Amino acid sequence: MEIKARGLTFDVYEGGPADGDPVLLLHGFPQDHREFDLILPRLHAAGLRTYALDQRGYSAGARPAAVEDYRLNEPTADAVAVLDALGVQRAHVIGHDWGAQVGWLLAAHHPDRVRTLTAVSVPHPRGLAVSLRNQPSQRLRFAYMKVFQSRFAERLLLARDGEVLKRMMRPIGARAGRYASAMAEPGRLTGALNWYRALSGRQLAGVGKITVPTTYVWSDRDPVVGRSAALATRTWAEGDYRLVVLRGVGHWVPEEAPDALADVALARIGV
Repeated sequence: MEIKARGLTFDVYEGGPADGDPVLLLHGFPQDHREFDLILPRLHAAGLRTYALDQRGYSAGARPAAVEDYRLNEPTADAVAVLDALGVQRAHVIGHDWGAQVGWLLAAHHPDRVRTLTAVSVPHPRGLAVSLRNQPSQRLRFAYMKVFQSRFAERLLLARDGEVLKRMMRPIGARAGRYASAMAEPGRLTGALNWYRALSGRQLAGVGKITVPTTYVWSDRDPVVGRSAALATRTWAEGDYRLVVLRGVGHWVPEEAPDALADVALARIGV
């Protein structure tokens, strides 16, 4: 369905029992709502109502032109506005990659809207900022971001039918091709890359502690996030917090290890 919020139109994919507890699913780059397809049957069977949001840059009706429109506070405000439009006061939130960052900001700045948070792959922004400052290995892991922020990123990533994107997502097999193909849609890749172009250390440093019940899922073969950043997240989470480490899994957790992620998410939600 289409949800109009903040002057934009978002594509939201709903499923599960109409009277189930609501779950907001937030995807990362370069995926979209489909990255959660493999965990949805488990969530629905548990009686949960799911809303998978194609975030700004990905929904065709939500692609503002300015880079600054992709600062993290903007997709965070989008998520709140979408919940408002759905009539959902509080939701369980599951976010992966950039979706995890939005989840952290939601939980930090709008704890009254978040029942539980399951953040996947990307740690609390402050934990990540500390690791980037103190760990050369984490800075090296993030070197690709300079490429994504460059003016030639679109040309590079779309070349040869999205070959670079497909190689990035090789662990998820044929599913990678659907995301690479979608990025050929006019404006979609630029919107997605603007998340990287708009990112600043100030955004990461301005996020407070988390008080809602939270699970952070990190995988030990993730080439993007190292162990130090994963462990540093504990400092910024108060109350009921769990770190779950998935062994032998890479970055694309919802599609590489959907059953393990569903187990973790359902345990956090408490069903």
